[in-house]
Amino acid sequence: MKKYVLFDHDGVLVDTEHWYYKAGERALADIGMSLNKDQYLRDMSQGLGTWAQARAAGTDEQVIDGLREVRNDYYQEYLRTEAIEIEGVVDALAELSTYVRMAIVTTAKRADFDLIHEQRQIRPFMDFVLVREDYERSKPHPEPYLTGLTRFGATSEETLVVEDSSRGLSSAVAAGIDCAIVHNDFTSSQDFSRASYRIETLRELKDIVLGAPLG
Repeated sequence: MKKYVLFDHDGVLVDTEHWYYKAGERALADIGMSLNKDQYLRDMSQGLGTWAQARAAGTDEQVIDGLREVRNDYYQEYLRTEAIEIEGVVDALAELSTYVRMAIVTTAKRADFDLIHEQRQIRPFMDFVLVREDYERSKPHPEPYLTGLTRFGATSEETLVVEDSSRGLSSAVAAGIDCAIVHNDFTSSQDFSRASYRIETLRELKDIVLGAPLG
């Protein structure tokens, strides 16, 4: 039985990853550049960001700094206006909360996270939230999830990570924590061969944390 669950955020609890990509695509389009989605996903799986393709094309870092601010503005616009709910998440968390303690470990920036959760019912289920400003090295480095273990005072054996990306999976594996990958159309082409579990929805987590056989 697992006692603790560390959730990734984007793509697991809210459907935001597509809009983050679209914000970067839109910012680059402003200067006449395109953002190839397949290459973007490969870059992100290695811990690289939106700007890897621009850098490869020789774009100056000062230009990228300006684009980053534009991308962030576009992203927050999408967060305010687009539907980013994932059906069943709140109900699944409510059920899980009777069995485990839960927290969020995300690469999202605090400003974006706070905007997303102004009027949502997810945070009350969490003991704590770690955002990008709360640790030094981002996923796929293990530091984010190791920091989560420390905050809980938990061992890796009694903890489960829930992710939707190969970058997050790599972080969990490097931290020595079992990882359940929940299906997300945006990241479904990535390599999840090292995952301990594959699930379609968060509803399936109850059986995992209780040690019940799946299927």
